[in-house]
Amino acid sequence: MASALLDVQALCKRFGGLRATDGVQLDVQEGETHAVIGPNGAGKTTLISQLAGTLRPDSGTIRFSGEDITSLPAARRARMGLARSFQITSIYPEFTALANVALCVMAQAGHNFRFWRTARADPALFDPAQRLLDEVGLGARAATLSGSMSHGEHRQLEVAMALAARPRLLLLDEPMAGMGAEESQRMIGLLESLKHRHTMVLVEHDMDAVFRLADRISVLVYGRVIATDAPERIKTNAEVRKAYLGEEN
Repeated sequence: MASALLDVQALCKRFGGLRATDGVQLDVQEGETHAVIGPNGAGKTTLISQLAGTLRPDSGTIRFSGEDITSLPAARRARMGLARSFQITSIYPEFTALANVALCVMAQAGHNFRFWRTARADPALFDPAQRLLDEVGLGARAATLSGSMSHGEHRQLEVAMALAARPRLLLLDEPMAGMGAEESQRMIGLLESLKHRHTMVLVEHDMDAVFRLADRISVLVYGRVIATDAPERIKTNAEVRKAYLGEEN
């Protein structure tokens, strides 16, 4: 197997006597959608925060594209191509959907935001922003103020904003959270369209989404990965069914 794009070894984080992550081993291959699932309190948020660089591990290593990034801050990781969707961006409600994405295109290009007023008609910003909105299914909503958009549309917009950074790895932290059934299905369809074109780590409670999207699944329980396998084998894994699905047999 080729070297992993993301390689996590023996990752530990303690909060007092609680081991939120306890020797986590995880690898993500280029082009893979790798889901991380587990019951509430399993350590998923702590893990994703350590991967993103917003939380420092107590021990262990995180390597991204072969480079040790364990001690790097989130901003450095983002510049290397590691993006945490839904938390790395803030939607400006007084701006249109197009302007929100254009700001992210501007940031990725290294422009200074002081020149935003003079850049507002620049096709070098707005043409790629429009293409990203088209990609996430919001092309027709480009001129809509983001403050008037639905929760599900905000999530779609945040994906477009994350993609503007041209990430090599997207960390998707519960993208279906707070959505109704129709919005969830729309988001699943969007993420399916991104599969294999973008490497993704998906933390999600919606098992329909997980089993439709994931190439591999890691199951986290009490801070430890108890199984990593293909979705069909995770479904039939006795330890997973007992620890996560609450089944004895």
